[in-house]
Amino acid sequence: MGALTVTTRPTSTLTSAHPSTPASTAATSLATPPRPRVKTVVQKFGGSSVADPERMRRCARRAIDCRNAGNNVVVVVSAMGDTTDDLIALAAKVTDAPSGREMDQLLATGEQASIALMAMTLTAMGAPAVSLTGVQVGIKTEPMHRRAKVGAVARQRLDAEIAAGKIPVVAGFQGVTDANDITTLGRGGSDTTAVAVAAALEADVCEIYTDVDGVYTADPRVVADARLRPTIGYDEMMEAASQGAKVMHIRAVELGKKHKVPIRVLHSQRAPSWAEGGQHAGTLICEDPSMLESRAVSTVALRDDIGRVTLTGLPNRPGLQKEIFSPIAAAGISVDDIIQNEFEPGKAHLAFTVDRAELTEVKPIIDGVLAALGSGSMHIDTGLAKVSAVGVGMITQPGVAATMFRALADEGIKIENITTAEIKISCLVPEWDGKRAMQAVHRAFGLGFANDDVQVIARPGVPTTTKA
Repeated sequence: MGALTVTTRPTSTLTSAHPSTPASTAATSLATPPRPRVKTVVQKFGGSSVADPERMRRCARRAIDCRNAGNNVVVVVSAMGDTTDDLIALAAKVTDAPSGREMDQLLATGEQASIALMAMTLTAMGAPAVSLTGVQVGIKTEPMHRRAKVGAVARQRLDAEIAAGKIPVVAGFQGVTDANDITTLGRGGSDTTAVAVAAALEADVCEIYTDVDGVYTADPRVVADARLRPTIGYDEMMEAASQGAKVMHIRAVELGKKHKVPIRVLHSQRAPSWAEGGQHAGTLICEDPSMLESRAVSTVALRDDIGRVTLTGLPNRPGLQKEIFSPIAAAGISVDDIIQNEFEPGKAHLAFTVDRAELTEVKPIIDGVLAALGSGSMHIDTGLAKVSAVGVGMITQPGVAATMFRALADEGIKIENITTAEIKISCLVPEWDGKRAMQAVHRAFGLGFANDDVQVIARPGVPTTTKA
């Protein structure tokens, strides 16, 4: 993503000295102990965490307890519950082709309602608060609707509200262009807002409150013996997020790494570690943990929102790839796996994957490309999922791919495609086999067994796994 501009406060040094006393003597005799630095904590609460007044009050209690512990607190919230989906459905009743600008105008209202209600809740609970939209904070973005990237965050308004004794409640997911048009940041945008605000404020930590206890070795709703990870490095978390781990958005983690913002993922409806002696410490995303990885694979991720576009009969000439992918990139759409081969002289076969929701935008783009090329046909598949094994340990340990392929073969799961990178191996499989594939790979790498890098959190009705 583009560089985030961080505005910081100027610092000054105050020297106290008597006029007739040498400076060195004054420094010794008149120096006073420095005041402890007040920590700044940014807390983000997702849509499910603020879905109703009771949940919102629990989240407000997290912020109040954190401030009562002596910290400056800034809150970032998403739209309540399914509000964003409801707004999208409402737009669909009006038109089949809404403009990106008007959709952003509409979708931004979801967060605006949330911040006002959260500010009211905090104030009613004895903690003065003020709600602030992305425009009011000064969250500047590029002029790209529906999936804008943050370019700069001003801190003056936030500093002023904190100095006035208030808790700023910031709308996630939204910003404003230089032309004063409202933009939204796309899926996971509130996470990105929170980390960007934390970077601008030079916060000590950005806490992401969600509906799970932290980052697991796999989705605990799919894999019963998935285990909570106390820590995970930025790089591994980014790879896991890009492959379908839904706890954090990749752009938020990328910002955290770039600006060295520690990110802690916590359960919004459980009291955090400092309130209950460390019982719910969540997962800390930070620089790669200092301890050596004992496992080649430490996380298994699943994406079940895959769309594959297959193009056949393309003229195999220089610049073909540019002609296909440049207009897709110009639309702000990210392409995942790309495979190309020549199936007959002078003709190319090319396939790539994107988020399934973006197929409606990709199809007319490719229609235009094929028309310009003068040949080729398009086929779209939607019944696919991708299971990925992620771990920094696989850089130095052989046999990871073989173990994964064996696990899927033993389950009778067909592999449609394979892609690899330095710390991940991904297999495209039929969508109906996705969850079973995730469970098989998690089991094959022994991630249900405790070790130094994972811990178990008991969940009602789910038995824990112990190594025999």
